[in-house]
Amino acid sequence: MKLENTSQKCLSRNPDLKVKAMNDYLSSVKLQFQHYKKIAEKTFDQVPEEKLFWQYNEECNSIATLVKHISGNMLSRWTDFLNSDGEKSWRNRDTEFENDLTSKEEMIEVWEKGWSCLFEALDSVSQKNLAKKVHIRNEAHTVVEAINRQFAHYSYHIGQIVLIGKMAAGEDWHALTIPKGKSEQYNKKKFAERKTRRRLSEE
Repeated sequence: MKLENTSQKCLSRNPDLKVKAMNDYLSSVKLQFQHYKKIAEKTFDQVPEEKLFWQYNEECNSIATLVKHISGNMLSRWTDFLNSDGEKSWRNRDTEFENDLTSKEEMIEVWEKGWSCLFEALDSVSQKNLAKKVHIRNEAHTVVEAINRQFAHYSYHIGQIVLIGKMAAGEDWHALTIPKGKSEQYNKKKFAERKTRRRLSEE
């Protein structure tokens, strides 16, 4: 708590530092969203089209259904993000879990529509309105809280997409991160390089 109070006092006494911290946060969170978007898309590329609609059982979602839900959530949360409740009256959440997409092309169109809405909304956020209150189902959040909430939600579902993708691709699956049994080799390579600041999108 003392460390938090010290940081807040430091930022309040240094407005330029506060602006920089806010801008760094917005830049970082956009990269994080882009990173997880790319992880999902690398999964789509490894899964045969027909298996994008495969369900392990009736209680489980297919990759395409998860895409519908993520996109539906994005359109609701990020449309008019700073001014209206994130749970829009026109959203029908239950239909997002119907496995009714019929092609990869249709799925990608739904996917991109949601992400376009998200990134357009993030571009409207600045350090001037970062502390503003927004509502989700009538519950107040700061803009930062709302952004963090949605990031956790999407990364959770993208993790599910990757798991289903691995099951569907089977032996044809190629690791998206460090392959099993290759951690030591990867670490040796990284520590042999000079220290640097690298963006997630460059990994």
